[in-house]
Amino acid sequence: MSGVTGHARALSAAAAVALMAWTGAAASAAGAAPAAAPAVAPLKIGIIGAGHIGGTLASLWVKAGHEVLVSSRHPGQLEGLVRSLGPGARAGTPREAALFGNVVLISVPYGALPQIGRDLKAELSGKIVLDTGNPYPQRDGDMAVQARRQGTGVSSAEFLPGVRLVRAFNAINSGDLASQAHRGGERIAIPLAGDDSQALEVAQRLVRDAGFEPVVVGPLARAREFDVGTAVYTRLMTAAQLRQALGLKRAR
Repeated sequence: MSGVTGHARALSAAAAVALMAWTGAAASAAGAAPAAAPAVAPLKIGIIGAGHIGGTLASLWVKAGHEVLVSSRHPGQLEGLVRSLGPGARAGTPREAALFGNVVLISVPYGALPQIGRDLKAELSGKIVLDTGNPYPQRDGDMAVQARRQGTGVSSAEFLPGVRLVRAFNAINSGDLASQAHRGGERIAIPLAGDDSQALEVAQRLVRDAGFEPVVVGPLARAREFDVGTAVYTRLMTAAQLRQALGLKRAR
């Protein structure tokens, strides 16, 4: 337990420093000349699930200057992907990805989420986790029925206890994720939901770094508003259009 606690404290300190760097929150001494803006600190991102969504985000985040570790139960099968991503990427097991990341993206079939929560509970404890999965009863069974009933954000939090969870990138098709990143004009909006304000700040940064515009919908309980089957699911909308569709009065 002491090792896990120490790791969580170190993570919190690192996250605070990184957050201060990218928000420009560091203050200069009184009377001193204005300091140059601090460099934006890159993140280490562990990716559990290197399919279409995970692989595409890995590419976008490496291009934005972050380090990623993509994972599989058979890391050797990811050598081609890692070569294509360049020197900012490496491959490993899911456990290695969970240990590596300041932030962890979980992009797996939803039915695998409970097992990940059990197997990697210690490694994920206290970490910011972005969950992209969607429950489909025909694939994931009864647990998906329950998740759809109570809302995926609430269900994911039950399967991943102790993490700082954000629902993200679940409401966009993988093809659109690849083709619409960094598009000209107004960017495509990505809805987010989470209960941890700092985790939401990090998620918003990563959405922007991937070439999209984040829209914070609210706490995890409101993630159901962009679940499978809702009016906004997989629709390409600007931030203003998404806020209007969800009845959000102002940017959050």
